[in-house]
Amino acid sequence: MSTLDRTPPLQTKFPTIGTTIFTVMSALAAEKGAVNLGQGFPDFDCDPKLLDAVTDAMRKGLNQYPPMTGVPALREAVAAKIEALYGRKYDAATEITITAGATQAIITAVLAIVKPGDEVIVLEPCYDSYVPNIELAGGVVVRVPLTPGTFRPDFAKIGAAISPRTRAIIVNSPHNPSATVWTRAEMLRLQDLLAPTDIFVISDEVYEHMVFDGQLHQSAARFPGLAARSLIVSSFGKTYHVTGWKIGYVAAPAALTAEFRKVHQFNVFTVNTPMQFGLASYMASPEPYLQLSAFYQRKRDLFREGIARTRLKLLPSEGTYFQCVDISGVSDLKEADFCKWLTNEFGVAAIPMSALYVDGDDQGIVRFCFAKKDETLRSALDRLAKL
Repeated sequence: MSTLDRTPPLQTKFPTIGTTIFTVMSALAAEKGAVNLGQGFPDFDCDPKLLDAVTDAMRKGLNQYPPMTGVPALREAVAAKIEALYGRKYDAATEITITAGATQAIITAVLAIVKPGDEVIVLEPCYDSYVPNIELAGGVVVRVPLTPGTFRPDFAKIGAAISPRTRAIIVNSPHNPSATVWTRAEMLRLQDLLAPTDIFVISDEVYEHMVFDGQLHQSAARFPGLAARSLIVSSFGKTYHVTGWKIGYVAAPAALTAEFRKVHQFNVFTVNTPMQFGLASYMASPEPYLQLSAFYQRKRDLFREGIARTRLKLLPSEGTYFQCVDISGVSDLKEADFCKWLTNEFGVAAIPMSALYVDGDDQGIVRFCFAKKDETLRSALDRLAKL
């Protein structure tokens, strides 16, 4: 090769990061013809009325750049929803921003508030973008484990992790991957813990409308001491079964929103126009998100009934569309090896919990996604019954 064809050497920003476990397991599931209960996306369609609303927007010519902050009608619909559900009024013009999904919202929030050397607390296991986001901002990741087995917050450990350099904490409820839901008492403890500090909260609430057994989602917006310091992230994709649309939003006080938008405008700038108009129209009815908990609770119960007939041990599933199980009654394999074995030998794909800890903490727990058609779940349960 001549020197003209030489690609300059590049020092990676992520020397320890490879392909995500979700991509790996989905590819293996496709290769083996397995039922993919690993990656968290539905295998059923969204409401045709939502598709009609988007199509109508396209045909009306609403296909050019929207405002950088999001279509006003959609921001107003989000603000109205938050006020109706959680009692806090956000100004649609200055405190709501439409994003290209929740993952973009989270990295934008991190880049907006974290400076090089700032510490950010993450509660493990956690969604796999949090740590790389902090590292890209030059921040220092401070890992605090959720209580093993129950995955509830350990406030003594969180308090001990706080230092003069702590800039933010990322909180996720309902929680991916464990399916735990923070209680009102736990949110109040977080509020009290942070009250004497200047620590910000990035509150990942993408599963806000999937809370089971009569519980309420305890949004940071419900608590004045948290809302005043929080960037609250949610996802239309999760709520309306359109994960591939990659549209979400952030609600935050005006001063935080102003900083968030400075990054947002040079990150993605704007988000898909006709889908925003379609969502704004569709949100005129609250029924789809008000009925979502019951919709997924029925699927959860169907799946749990089937798992209960296997040697897998069910953990609680209080929210989200995930179900975690203890595999110790079936195998002594490591979680990642178990997931590969399960996919290869039984045709069902899952996600190892250890993949969502930076140090790969292995507790013998794997996660299934039950956001699937009933026939998909029954097919997977028939295969798992052979364990």
